[in-house]
Amino acid sequence: MSALTVSHDPEQGWDELVRFWEEMEWPEGSKVEIIEGIITVSPAPASRHNVIAERIQRRLYSVVPEDWGIFQTLAIAVPSRLGMLIPDLLVAPVRECAEADTHIPAALAELVVEVTSKSNAGHDRVSKPAAYATAGIPLYLLVDRWAPGGPTATLYGEPKGDVYRVLSAVKFGDPIKLPEPFDLTIDTGEFPVD
Repeated sequence: MSALTVSHDPEQGWDELVRFWEEMEWPEGSKVEIIEGIITVSPAPASRHNVIAERIQRRLYSVVPEDWGIFQTLAIAVPSRLGMLIPDLLVAPVRECAEADTHIPAALAELVVEVTSKSNAGHDRVSKPAAYATAGIPLYLLVDRWAPGGPTATLYGEPKGDVYRVLSAVKFGDPIKLPEPFDLTIDTGEFPVD
């Protein structure tokens, strides 16, 4: 199933776009994001997608400090990129997340993880990393089940402007290491493939 996009009047500003995103009744179970100023409604992810996110989340719990949380449905705002994004996993301070209403500033994130779906892989490869880098999120892990050369995991870091540097890239089956403050090796061999 593919994603649906909802056009928004470009004359309206960021606040109006966010208000529309917050107040509209969207299909239950769908993931609704604003990507480069366009509201995108995606179906709930498939089982293998969720298993990959669960495997990563389970490993992260062993290393994140008590005052950080791992969130699956929390939106992060990147107004300069007209983005309201919902990463598959987000590591951020619990207190600030608990105080938020519908979203947090993206700059609070320590790590974001995206697991591609066939219908929106382009967003995860291009639009979202540009937004995450712009926000200064230190680490972005892209688990790309649909990469042209076969499933891969790529860790991005050292954001400058809207660009990350590739810190590590592996094929499924090989380990990928997250640096400090995580200092964690993830075995991508645990990830199901299609």
